[in-house]
Amino acid sequence: MATHPKLKVEERKVLGKKVKKLRRDGITPGNVYGKEVKSTAVQLPTKNFMDVYKESGETTLVDLELGSKTIPVLIQNVYKDFRGNVLHADFFQVNLKEKVKANVPLEFVGEPKAVTEKTGILMEITNEVEVEALPTELPEKIEVNVEHLAQIDDQIAVSDLKVPQGVTILSDLNQVVAKIEELVSKEALEQAAEEAAAAEAAKAEAGEATGEAAEGAGTEGESATEEQTSTEEKSAEEEKKPEEKPQEA
Repeated sequence: MATHPKLKVEERKVLGKKVKKLRRDGITPGNVYGKEVKSTAVQLPTKNFMDVYKESGETTLVDLELGSKTIPVLIQNVYKDFRGNVLHADFFQVNLKEKVKANVPLEFVGEPKAVTEKTGILMEITNEVEVEALPTELPEKIEVNVEHLAQIDDQIAVSDLKVPQGVTILSDLNQVVAKIEELVSKEALEQAAEEAAAAEAAKAEAGEATGEAAEGAGTEGESATEEQTSTEEKSAEEEKKPEEKPQEA
């Protein structure tokens, strides 16, 4: 009989925002849930959790010891902060006789012929697929052999993946997993960067020219307005002058 990694947890009394103190003390908060178990808040040492999680991931059964019970679970919904520190984890109790769904990571093996011959580069587009299987038959990973990819646009789709018997892939079978793209040399990248910089410089120069033209137009408009105002004021002053009477002979 296969043995599974073990984790010992205890019921958690600290809830809500107060769990921050648990994390500072090296304790990971979590929840146990499932069809046959009441949702229970639990906690365990972060080091213990990480040791098992690195080994099991989210597709390997773990024997969770809670009090006097041993519960077969899958680790799910592991939340981390931006530094990679674990904030929370869920433990999903499974029925060993019922199929479950899980995301299984892909592992790319071998080196494509296009890469060894330096005619292309390998693009790893998908890193996991969703599958369904009995908990004891869930694969830890799915290997993807890429050695045969030799030409530009050669690709591997989800439908090409080889999975163990009893495992059903639920992801879109037409989804591309890996593909060979054109080889981009260092010189080509540098040239593209230079062209982009030149385009930006030209755009900036065009913007400055437009600004100067607009400023010049504005100055001319102001001059014309001032000249018109001066002419109008002069005309108004002339109208105010009394008409000179002709001298009597």
